Amino acid sequence: MNIQPTILFDGVCNFCNGAVNFVIKRDKQGVLKFAVLQSNAGVQLLQQYNLPTTDMKSFVFIENGIAHTQSTAALKVCKYLGWAWPLCNVFILVPKFVRDGLYNWIAKNRYKWFGQKNACMIPTPEVKSRFLI
Repeated sequence: MNIQPTILFDGVCNFCNGAVNFVIKRDKQGVLKFAVLQSNAGVQLLQQYNLPTTDMKSFVFIENGIAHTQSTAALKVCKYLGWAWPLCNVFILVPKFVRDGLYNWIAKNRYKWFGQKNACMIPTPEVKSRFLI
């Protein structure tokens, strides 16, 4: 089953919520869908793609029936954003272990640096239809 390109993200992470808001503002076509990792839809998609449903340390980007994680997921999202963001795809040429090393360092420290919420974000009415529940 191919679904629209979908970002699964940590709903209690301030950095992740900021990143989702950043993407929403730049995805002018409204192509991307979103699901919180901790939501029913998020857990179902994680299970569907045989990804861990607890202690997830990466956001996930599902595109064309493939679940991408870590730096690859971040780079693949860029092609849906406006302005010069699609040019970031050139970094796919950097070896994955280097890209993911940086990604994992940020992911490991995201709560310490940016904090976390007690509950998942509530989308605004304007973008609510883009969120899977």
